[in-house]
Amino acid sequence: MARPLTPIERDLVVFILGPSSASYGHFDLVEDMNDGGMGSLRFVGSEDRRLGKCIGEAEFDDADGVPVSVALNVDQYGQLFELDFWKVDFSPLKQIAALEEFRRPASDAQDPG
Repeated sequence: MARPLTPIERDLVVFILGPSSASYGHFDLVEDMNDGGMGSLRFVGSEDRRLGKCIGEAEFDDADGVPVSVALNVDQYGQLFELDFWKVDFSPLKQIAALEEFRRPASDAQDPG
């Protein structure tokens, strides 16, 4: 069943998208995915959509200290498709961290040289 993004979910999407978040326009409605309680969300859209590619990632530590990896995926049309959470021990997500606790994955780090 579709529901609006919570404020912290919206913060996470905007954090991942960065300056390009405005180009994705209105991305309010999502559906919870059946992922064992890890918290993944699918953005509401047409039925013929399928996974396209990952456009950004973030990380944070869950309330129990277990690292959580988050991927923001678009569909084959370039529209937001899913916010995919993966908790490294496969346990259910307790809560999304506060905005100031989000971090970029080490693989996203810029090479200074």
